[in-house]
Amino acid sequence: MSTHSVRGLTVDDDTRCTHYRTDRDVVAFKFDCCEHYYPCFRCHQAVTDHKAIPWPSDRFDEPSVLCGVCATELTVPAYLEADHRCPSCDAPFNPGCHEHASRYFTPGDR
Repeated sequence: MSTHSVRGLTVDDDTRCTHYRTDRDVVAFKFDCCEHYYPCFRCHQAVTDHKAIPWPSDRFDEPSVLCGVCATELTVPAYLEADHRCPSCDAPFNPGCHEHASRYFTPGDR
């Protein structure tokens, strides 16, 4: 159960939202534009009044990915190297999130 504030549409205790609700949809991403966690880019679009700015490569050493199961914050490299599982609690992450990586992390920096 996450202790961090995660914004979005119908966000549950493990950071699932209206858009993504499988057992593996338990990560949230922080956006550079507003410094808040959202379960997905669609939630950011739905509840903000500004354009989403992905997490920039010069901040990859700062935590910006949240495991909704154990509330561990991960850096971008730690998340991308985690093989679709939380390195802290072993909760499975949805591998499909990597398909949207450019919406969460600055393109070309992964």
